[in-house]
Amino acid sequence: MRSLPLPLALTARLSPVAVLACAGWALTSGPLTETQDTASKDTQNTQSQKASDPSAAAVSKTYAAAPAPCTSVAAKTVASLVPGAKTAGKEIPSTDADLRRTCSWNALKGYDYRWLDISFEIMESDEAAQSSYKARLGEKSGGGAVPGLGNAGYSVVNLTTEDKQQTREGVVIAQVSNALVVVNYNGSDFETKKAPSTDEINTGAIKAAKEAVAALQSGTKS
Repeated sequence: MRSLPLPLALTARLSPVAVLACAGWALTSGPLTETQDTASKDTQNTQSQKASDPSAAAVSKTYAAAPAPCTSVAAKTVASLVPGAKTAGKEIPSTDADLRRTCSWNALKGYDYRWLDISFEIMESDEAAQSSYKARLGEKSGGGAVPGLGNAGYSVVNLTTEDKQQTREGVVIAQVSNALVVVNYNGSDFETKKAPSTDEINTGAIKAAKEAVAALQSGTKS
């Protein structure tokens, strides 16, 4: 039998190996490509589901920032509740003015002393504001609801005595969507050492709270 030249012999021997190698590559690369396509589609579907998932969306807030507290009540209201006070008030420094702002008025006229604070606090959601509102009611027990004040309103008046000097304080808390409005109003008479009546303090605190809530609702919303 005539032997093949060396190059032809090598080609004949290597051809089956090349065919098998190509076949093997085709067998392994086919499913791998399909798997990659499937994985890519699954990733796209997952991303699409996350984008459309309501729980992944940002929580909508009615109020994004606290309004200016010192202009939240009328000058005539300040003059009647805190006689002798500068109606411009004094804003208390805050670590985050977007989330919490407070204005304070106080004055001593003769022997009568009055103090008024109005605060706005902005929460992440209505639910967070409701939770904080309920927690504060637990701390200020003994009061009652104030109808028509935001989503929920509450008022409480307490009398304290120190060295025979009485001080009566009224606190009104209102929840308005994702915001809280908190009013503190108190008074003392340093001549008689008596405090103003419960009705005077409660009525004054509620009046200030109603004006503050109206100022919040008429301001810029998010």
